[in-house]
Amino acid sequence: MIPVTTSRPRILHVVQRFFPEMGGTETHVAETSTRLVARGEFDVTVLTTDRSGKLARHDRVGDVEVLRRRSWPRDRDYYLAPGLVPAIARGDWDLVHIQGVHTFVPPAAMMAALGSRTPFALTFHSGGHSSDARTRMRSAQWKTLAPLLRRADQLIAVSRFERGHFSAAIGVDPSRFTVIPNGGALPPVPTGALPVPGRIVSSGRLEWYKGHHRIIEALPLIRQRVPQAHLVILGAGALETELRALARSHGVEDAVEIRHLPPSDRAAMAGELGAAGVMASLSTYEAHPVGIMEAVTLGLPVVGLDVAGTGDLVEDGLVSGLPVDAPAAAVADALAGALETSARRGRAHEPVALDLPTWETTTDGLERVYRDVLRRRDNPKMRALSVVGAERHPS
Repeated sequence: MIPVTTSRPRILHVVQRFFPEMGGTETHVAETSTRLVARGEFDVTVLTTDRSGKLARHDRVGDVEVLRRRSWPRDRDYYLAPGLVPAIARGDWDLVHIQGVHTFVPPAAMMAALGSRTPFALTFHSGGHSSDARTRMRSAQWKTLAPLLRRADQLIAVSRFERGHFSAAIGVDPSRFTVIPNGGALPPVPTGALPVPGRIVSSGRLEWYKGHHRIIEALPLIRQRVPQAHLVILGAGALETELRALARSHGVEDAVEIRHLPPSDRAAMAGELGAAGVMASLSTYEAHPVGIMEAVTLGLPVVGLDVAGTGDLVEDGLVSGLPVDAPAAAVADALAGALETSARRGRAHEPVALDLPTWETTTDGLERVYRDVLRRRDNPKMRALSVVGAERHPS
């Protein structure tokens, strides 16, 4: 009989950045690692990098243990961190979960896991980039990583689009992927809150590929049909000065507002979406557009580009789709039409009942992956946990 042990499988999440630096992938890791630890089936540690050289190498964020290793260069997003390799190879981990695919962190982590014969899973968390050169390099980048990605015990996509995209890019059958969407949910909009006449909201980092500039360029045409039309951009980034200059050049400086909301302030985001007549999402790349899903559940109409993960929602009939190369006149026509419809309704948005993913359902999906991989690898801790489960719940 296999000895019963209370030792839990040790899971290592490897991500290029973590608290206090935050973004979409980092939020995913924070939300899921916290829940995994609280549930108690797995021990979870986060291994990340530090470009500043000022953060603690061994830390704790809430109940999650965090290891940091220095990365270079300080002011770029390459994340060259040779210290990750020994931290993975010598850590006695039962499974390494690599979060993201774009930087030097994933190949280093995959090679370290293979070298130490540790099972590994990878969630792509793919994203766009404002650099045309970097975007053009993506295909070659995926082909270079393909031999490592094919050796993963499990590949995880955050959307149907991402599964199809990477299946084709690395030559792996779609059945090798599992789709686990990001979580996301907003509190309800205050009762009786009405949309502000003419308000368009666009949410996301201030980068060119996010498409905020295309709404500014269309705004003069929108205002010909809806004179009170104005744009609220919710985001932060280096492009703010250029976006404000673009608004001035188009004569709509007074109709464009840019402000930043902390990602954790979900009530404030619900209030902003509830006050809008339409959301514009003209990003050319979203793997899984959580922000759009949140808007849809509040009943806010969304106009987006029929591309990448947003295209999934266009296909599902949840978003009004525009071609990627839609001219300003087409963008203006779609947004003005949505504002006119909102004005005719003259009442608060009506929430839509959708079976949206939450961080709890995301964590459920990860637990299933971990159990499946460890059982396939005949991990002794999983055998022991199965014995414990059988003893606690006899048939």
